[in-house]
Amino acid sequence: MKDLFPSERTKSVSAESEMTQDPFSAPARPSPNIAPDDKDAAIELSVVVPTYNEKDNIPVLLAALDGALSGIEWEAIFVDDNSPDGTANYLRSIASSNRKIRLIERMGRHGLSSACIEGIMSSAAPYIAVMDADMQHDETILPQMLKRIRSDRLDLVVGSRNLVSGGMGEFSRHRVWLSDLGNRISHLVCHCDVSDAMSGFFVVDRTYFNEVAHRLTGAGFKILVDLLASSRRPVRVAEIPYRFRKREKGVSKLDVNVELEYLFLLVDKMIGSYVPTRFVLFVLVGSLGVVVHLSTLALLYHTWQMPFVASQAIATVVAMTFNFLLNNVVTFRDRRLHGLRLFTGLLTFYFACSLGALMNVSFAEFLHRHTVPWYLAGASGTIISSVWNYGVNTILTWRRARI
Repeated sequence: MKDLFPSERTKSVSAESEMTQDPFSAPARPSPNIAPDDKDAAIELSVVVPTYNEKDNIPVLLAALDGALSGIEWEAIFVDDNSPDGTANYLRSIASSNRKIRLIERMGRHGLSSACIEGIMSSAAPYIAVMDADMQHDETILPQMLKRIRSDRLDLVVGSRNLVSGGMGEFSRHRVWLSDLGNRISHLVCHCDVSDAMSGFFVVDRTYFNEVAHRLTGAGFKILVDLLASSRRPVRVAEIPYRFRKREKGVSKLDVNVELEYLFLLVDKMIGSYVPTRFVLFVLVGSLGVVVHLSTLALLYHTWQMPFVASQAIATVVAMTFNFLLNNVVTFRDRRLHGLRLFTGLLTFYFACSLGALMNVSFAEFLHRHTVPWYLAGASGTIISSVWNYGVNTILTWRRARI
């Protein structure tokens, strides 16, 4: 039947389109000029890129990948941790019209290593590259890395800044020193000898990843160390040099948390199969708390001549506060409390640890009355209270926040 009101119909469709437009979508930008993919060709290489506030770097990176990977069937998998700058929305707008671009947006989860793992697991490609979005990694060596891992049947090919033709670029001396230190420490857990275990730029074979996936820690920022340390056999690995470039846009994510996460990873790889790594850190913080307690007690009782009971009570509160604050920064850094929750968490911590101290004394006294040597009774009480404090505070004080 002939449409009698074509103009009104057009206006209605236009109005409906405007009303359904996402008000939170990223501002329109020129779409990167990416060659269309061949829908029937199998993907040879997936490039996994973890992102957080990297919207300005996305078009530059995609154009660079398209130029470097010409002749290779590739896809880019971006794993975004709910960036407030609209990175995910911008990527979604590109992915809607280009099958080479895929997006995984995570809510309530964060961390570079876990993002890389999720991205790799979502890929069906036989080889997966991991690189940053900030253009500091040299995408032009990706074809060489892919060729090497194929021809030599390797598990991993690493982009190294420490080989003869490579370089750290404009890294500060402090950053270079930290990277070198991290490399030396990595030999404690890695099952191979690589010059740049701190590299975040590599290509991994799908079969090897599947082999180690269930043993990955997934914590922190050093996914390569995790992959190397999780193998139960010598890893077949090669390195290709590249020069680390300067970040042009965005802000670096490197801070003290990176170093803490690396410590967490190393402890987990060394003893994590026997004792929970978080519990080890909790006990270490508690040991430092004993030093703080005794130091405060000595200052108040011996130096300031305060009554012993008052000195002991104040020292106990100081030590418990110290333990809480340090645990909040180190042990439970991924669940760190802020604002009002920091205050309520401190009160919960006081309560839980007070009950733990009571259990410690009661259990130790019970064992001592039944002829158990004093040192064993004391150690047993300490173990009981440590396990109690860790368990209760994990559940109550640093419980996981709901999304």
